Amino acid sequence: MFAVMKKELKSYLLSPTGYVFIGIFLLLFSVFFYISIFSYQSLNFENLFYNGATILTFVAPVLTMGMFSAERKSGTEQLLLTAPRSLTAVVFGKLLAAGIVLVVTEALTFVYFAILKYFGDPSLKVAISTLFGFLLLSIAYLSFGMFASSITESQIVAYFVTTGVFLLMWFLPQMASSLQMFSLIAMFDKFPAGLISVSEIITYVSFSVLFILLTIIVLQRRKSVK
Repeated sequence: MFAVMKKELKSYLLSPTGYVFIGIFLLLFSVFFYISIFSYQSLNFENLFYNGATILTFVAPVLTMGMFSAERKSGTEQLLLTAPRSLTAVVFGKLLAAGIVLVVTEALTFVYFAILKYFGDPSLKVAISTLFGFLLLSIAYLSFGMFASSITESQIVAYFVTTGVFLLMWFLPQMASSLQMFSLIAMFDKFPAGLISVSEIITYVSFSVLFILLTIIVLQRRKSVK
């Protein structure tokens, strides 16, 4: 697992993918930070992550779209499927690598907290709650994006399938209030309010585990065919 993780981390660092994700996220986050401070006179760090969750919808697939689709298109998938390590280790290794890039990006947002701390008194407790919820949301997004990448050899298709599903879940509560339980981004709303709900944590973890398992099943079926 750790060998796969190291390989994937190198691919993120030696190609534009990781830098594009971090750069776009922080650039858009900075824009929202500027608007929040100078247009709305808001010094709440946690409020920025409502916009951060929106940004994640469009940039998280950048990390996941090539996880398996690139291997499949380049012909290296056969080596991956026949490697001595288990498919579970491969899947978790790839997910961990993407998760590390995401955690680094989250850590960099503390620069904005430090700026707000200089001008006001943002709550560290609420900030940590917000970052925790954002991490859970991010892992859920990454797990689905990884699954989407496993079912196609086109990175573009994987990107748009992932983004499309995220947008659909985004608008579910507006279609019917009963569908709010299926909206990952709607569940995130409690964390910036300083509320850590067990039900939301269980939902995020269950969603992530589901698509990790589905990814393993897809790869296992492909391996058996080959």
